[in-house]
Amino acid sequence: MKFSDGQWLTRKGFQIISPVEVHDVEAQEKSLTIFAPPKPIHDRMGELDTPLIEVKFSSPLPDVIKVQMFHYKGQVRKGPHFQLFPTEDHPVQVYDDATAAGLTSGDLSVSVAKDQPWTVRFEYKGRLLTTSGFKSMGYIIGDDEQTYMREQLNLSVGEYVYGLGERFAPLVKNGQSIDIWNRDGGTNSEQAYKNIPFYLTNKGYGVFVNHPELVSFEVGSEKVSKVQFSVKGEYLEYYIIGGDSRKQVLDNYTTLTGKPALPPDWTFGLWLTTSFTTNYDEETVTGFINGMAERDLPLHVFHFDCFWMKEFEWTNFEWDKRVFPEPEQMLQRLKDRGLKICVWINPYIAQRSRLFDEGMEKGYLLKRPNGSVWQWDLWQPGMGIVDFTNPEACEWFAGHLRRLVDMGVDSFKTDFGERIPTDVVYFDGSDPEKMHNYYTYLYNKTVFDVLEEKLGKGEAALFARSATVGGQQFPVHWGGDCTATYESMAESLRGGLSLGMSGFGFWSHDIGGFESNSTADLYKRWLGFGLLSSHSRLHGNQSYRVPWLYDEEAVDVLRFFTKLKCSLMPYLFSAAADASQYGLPLMRAMMLEFAGDPNCDTLDRQYMLGDSLLVAPIFNDEGMSSYYLPKGTWTNFLTGEKLEGGVWHSEKHSYLSIPLMARPNSIVAVGSVNQRPDYDYADGVEYHLFELEEGRSATAQVVDRKGEPAARITINRTKDRLTVVTDLEAGKPWSLILRGIEKVASVAGGTAETGDHGVRILPDSTNATIHISL
Repeated sequence: MKFSDGQWLTRKGFQIISPVEVHDVEAQEKSLTIFAPPKPIHDRMGELDTPLIEVKFSSPLPDVIKVQMFHYKGQVRKGPHFQLFPTEDHPVQVYDDATAAGLTSGDLSVSVAKDQPWTVRFEYKGRLLTTSGFKSMGYIIGDDEQTYMREQLNLSVGEYVYGLGERFAPLVKNGQSIDIWNRDGGTNSEQAYKNIPFYLTNKGYGVFVNHPELVSFEVGSEKVSKVQFSVKGEYLEYYIIGGDSRKQVLDNYTTLTGKPALPPDWTFGLWLTTSFTTNYDEETVTGFINGMAERDLPLHVFHFDCFWMKEFEWTNFEWDKRVFPEPEQMLQRLKDRGLKICVWINPYIAQRSRLFDEGMEKGYLLKRPNGSVWQWDLWQPGMGIVDFTNPEACEWFAGHLRRLVDMGVDSFKTDFGERIPTDVVYFDGSDPEKMHNYYTYLYNKTVFDVLEEKLGKGEAALFARSATVGGQQFPVHWGGDCTATYESMAESLRGGLSLGMSGFGFWSHDIGGFESNSTADLYKRWLGFGLLSSHSRLHGNQSYRVPWLYDEEAVDVLRFFTKLKCSLMPYLFSAAADASQYGLPLMRAMMLEFAGDPNCDTLDRQYMLGDSLLVAPIFNDEGMSSYYLPKGTWTNFLTGEKLEGGVWHSEKHSYLSIPLMARPNSIVAVGSVNQRPDYDYADGVEYHLFELEEGRSATAQVVDRKGEPAARITINRTKDRLTVVTDLEAGKPWSLILRGIEKVASVAGGTAETGDHGVRILPDSTNATIHISL
């Protein structure tokens, strides 16, 4: 929302009141409050008929500073409020002297000048991050008497802004106007299913606006050198988040708002769905599953979309008996084949559903102010919406989910949750404007908690579309309704990378596109991208997504990339454990890993999968890939070809190929199984070493199926010598592959043999220190 009219004027209909100087300071033990009038106070008459802006600084965590701006402090601030996880015991230093007042938490500090016009400075280890200057903070009054609070934080030359949720426009948000308001708008518009009022900049800090309601961002748009954010009302709260790296900023942000849960290992395998409006019954489903098995296509999860329930009755949690006469037996037959089962749900109850009358009578559905159930015909006729602020409604909804889990369901696709009305009354009195975005948190948490309760901690996984702050705790999330075009494939990636820079660790998309039917060419290119994503699902709208309906080559491509992903699970699941522990995305924008290379700041058609593998999907029907490699000698993981970094590369690829580049000075753990994602990653693991430079060391860790450390290897290099130190589970074989090396002079502690991609080192014992002369 814009309030300015160019550099000098204010837009018609608004009055902006901004602090101009520090009038008084209250320094407490762990907080600092500044009282700032909108004009200089020269005498005692100056305080009369004058607003006063109160600004309080405190710290919920080390390296995080909380900023609260008040005009009228006595306003009722109804919930909901984001659940945050502050600490109480970290040290905070507060000072107030003749020229400035300030507060320091960890290495992050804020100072407010007292000897010059209004200036707030945020610094990390003495390095200036951003400022709030003269006329940046503001209390705004509209002609309609609507009030707003706003802040404008300075952008430096060359500073780029990222995040703000799953946004499909350019990855760099500079120049964009962004409203944090969940909408069901597909992947080709400014709207987003997952709106997160947090941004990260390439200068190495983050800003979190702690408001679940609509937050309006002007990112270098209203004022080209500032990020402005505003909310309705008399109060604004935001946090400046520092760290030694961009990744540590995400770690600190997710420490405050919640870490992503580690999804169970089976979720990383291939998901196949019925698609949406296609016909499907057990015979069709079995035909797809048989077809996958006959073609040696590893399949791990089968998903039943909306029409597992009878039309016009979503959601009733009942299998359509006309199509699935014996659902329990059918599910058991599928599970006997080693499959996990997912079914579609949403939080809406159609009027024809058997649950509608019960929900209406017991007060489980959202109501209008006059007491009527809120209903409309968009999506399902006469549908109502479950009120998740009512504990009994949550238990009612959860009880039906438990019954499905008892039948054999392992996961739920939690669709929708974005089109939440504001002309409603909630059971607990929540503010409907704040609940519009926050609703999805309660919805997904209810479902996730059921899965944890029934299946155990570490076994819960959703396939969720909508989200808000904290929703990262309930993975996995997928990108919504994309289209079967290369452009939509690219916009989906931008959305996933933006979401990853908003605290979400795990993300997926509909391989081949949801809307329309992809060409065989697009489908095969999307397979490489899809299987080298966090999670991988074949899903469509009006057409099936099994590969043989495209051509036989598509079968080969799906087989190749599915087995590749399964074999990479020791590496991927370790990266997933890091994502859960540190709040890092498994699919990372290049700027997260290469902060010292400004060429990476704008890249949005490639990404790092974990910290060691670079993926550059192919977005055209010519098979051409153009991608950038940071400095160093990179190795094509599939072919062994070496390429020098610091430059762009253009290549033509077959369908069985994609730029999958191993980072220099890295180790990639490769498993002994390529048919499924859930196995003992430490048993028979191969450690692939890539271009370890003199004087450098590399470490790789393999975790078990719960994400706990199971094996670790560290390799140090001197001029012509490698020293390998291991910490492995006893009795489990392993080997080391020196990629790109044709032979070694000697091996102490093991033996060497020549392999396809280099020299394989076989240790003399499962735990060994090996010395290799090159």
